[in-house]
This record gives sequence, structure tokens and C-alpha cells, in this order.
Amino acid sequence: MLYERFYTREEEPAMNIELSKKQFRRLLDLVYIGNWILNSTRGEQRFADYDQVESLLFGRAALEGMPQLAELYQGDIIPSRAFVEGGIHEAIVEYENNVFFEILAEDLARRDMDGAPIDESNYAELTSRIDAYIAEFEEHGTDNILVDIED
Repeated sequence: MLYERFYTREEEPAMNIELSKKQFRRLLDLVYIGNWILNSTRGEQRFADYDQVESLLFGRAALEGMPQLAELYQGDIIPSRAFVEGGIHEAIVEYENNVFFEILAEDLARRDMDGAPIDESNYAELTSRIDAYIAEFEEHGTDNILVDIED
């Protein structure tokens, strides 16, 4: 069977874990999201061991009655198009948006404080500025961010 090649690895002893089908399905989501964060921007310099774990688990999904979640691509088992297009990227986009705005808010707050080292004496000011930027982004997104470009 095609998927069996992922279960005959001899370099490490096998580990068993018992999960319900629902827990296993959630694990697939977690593995996909984690691998996406680690590898989606790396191009040819991907962390192959994470790809292998993802392939292992999605191969197992096919054996556990969830064949619609995995497919074969260039000899590797990968998450299927149905899985990828099934809403998982909405969670990733929400995470990326939150991280983007949190980092931007902190960077702008630190800029407003002229890059002063943060300590007990100005930490409250920093968090207040971050909160103000977050409130602005929640209400208007990036609509009010302007850049003056001199011609």
C-alpha cells in the first residue's frame, strides 16, 4: 500500500498515541498550521522533517477513513486540495492579521517614544500607546496610515 512506506522507518522507535477521530482531525489542523507557519515562506529551504511529519499524519488520515484529506503529489503525501480549501487558511489569515497589527502597533509605539529603552518607568506609556494603535487598527484598519513621499 502506498501509505505504508511512511510507517517503516527504522531510525527511531515508534511511538503510539490514542486519539479519537475528532482529536486526530484537530491534530491534522494543528500540524498543517504549524508547517504552514514554518515553511510557507521558505521556498526551496523548507524544513523537510516537518514536511515528513505532515506527510506521515496525512497518510494516516487516508488509512483512518479520511482519504479526502490527503492526496499524492510528486510521490509525496500532502494535504488535499479539499483540506486546504476547507477553511483552514481563514484561521491562518486571522492569526497573521493579528500578529501584523500587534507588531505594527508596538513598533509605532516604540517609535513615538523615540526608541527609549523600556523599563518600569515607561512601560505603562508603551502599553497605552500600543492599545491606542490597536484600537485605531480595529476601527479603521490601515486606512489612516499615510506616508509622505517627497518628489
